[in-house]
Amino acid sequence: MENPLLSLHTLDQRIWLDNLSRTLLKEGVLARLITEDGLAGVTSNPTIFFKAISESPHYRDELAALESDARLTAERRYETLAIRDIRDACDLFHPLYVRTDGEDGYVSLEVSPALAYDAEATVAAGLRLKAEVNRPNLLIKVPATKPGLLAIEQLIGQGCSVNVTLMFSLDHVRDVSAAYMRGMEQWVARSGADPRPVKSVASLFLSRVDTLVDQRLDALGGDARSLQGRAAIALAKLAYEEYKQVFGGPLFAPLAAKGVRRQYLLWASTGTKNPAYSDVMYVESLIGRETINTLPDATLQAFRDHGHAAPTLETGLDDARQVFADLARHGILMGEVGDELQAQGVKLFQDSFSDLLTLVDKR
Repeated sequence: MENPLLSLHTLDQRIWLDNLSRTLLKEGVLARLITEDGLAGVTSNPTIFFKAISESPHYRDELAALESDARLTAERRYETLAIRDIRDACDLFHPLYVRTDGEDGYVSLEVSPALAYDAEATVAAGLRLKAEVNRPNLLIKVPATKPGLLAIEQLIGQGCSVNVTLMFSLDHVRDVSAAYMRGMEQWVARSGADPRPVKSVASLFLSRVDTLVDQRLDALGGDARSLQGRAAIALAKLAYEEYKQVFGGPLFAPLAAKGVRRQYLLWASTGTKNPAYSDVMYVESLIGRETINTLPDATLQAFRDHGHAAPTLETGLDDARQVFADLARHGILMGEVGDELQAQGVKLFQDSFSDLLTLVDKR
């Protein structure tokens, strides 16, 4: 039987791994995932690097050497460790990047979450990290906060490829696609060069949506509970409809004519948090063309083991609209849910980043 992960590729969906560590790199795990499972990219964040540095033995010698240099801040120690991993991962994916003309083979590195509400500092950090990594298949991760939107536009406008993170609503999706197009208009006007080396993806977080909405539905009780586990998938299906309308429509057409790439939607936070739900629900329900699903290790293994690949993303659109209407009828407005979750997400990443800096300061 064909590997279900490889079947996703035939349906024009790419799978990325929501994990990166020196163990995965040095012990050949990441290389095997590329070869055997068709892995097309990797994402990282402060939580991922905290786990990697705290658990993997492959950081100890370098971190000890960094600690001996009193001139280095904790943040600089972390960046030195992370940038080495990011470069090595970029190099590992580079043949895929070349073979697919820059469609696949990307590795994401996040700017400091402490800058989530500072556009100017985010741009400066993004450009600095891009220069230090110095790999064409790097994506700089920037949150879709209001200041982040301005930073995204400016980074894209200066030719920096961006993975937009912490999107939780249709408003976030709309704002991010608009920022991307404004940035690409600036880049094309400024450079006059081939725009295809500039890549962007827009990461829509899913399981956290269901976790919060399910809590509210449970508190309401009664028939409201019938909507549990349905909000995030409905959100993704409606977001994909927006994607097709924007990037297949007249607004994007002038940029498309100049060779600008579409900004693909990326499904993030796809590990199922409620044990009552299928462990592959955020994979099987959201398979569609020109999308990316970034999977934690356990979800990737589960889909390889018992996942079913079929084109599901464009089915049930009317049902998705009805879910949103029914949630609103119960007083749950998905735009407000998205804003609350984004603020929570920024705080969680800031806390993880603070823990990470403490870790590299004490080892």
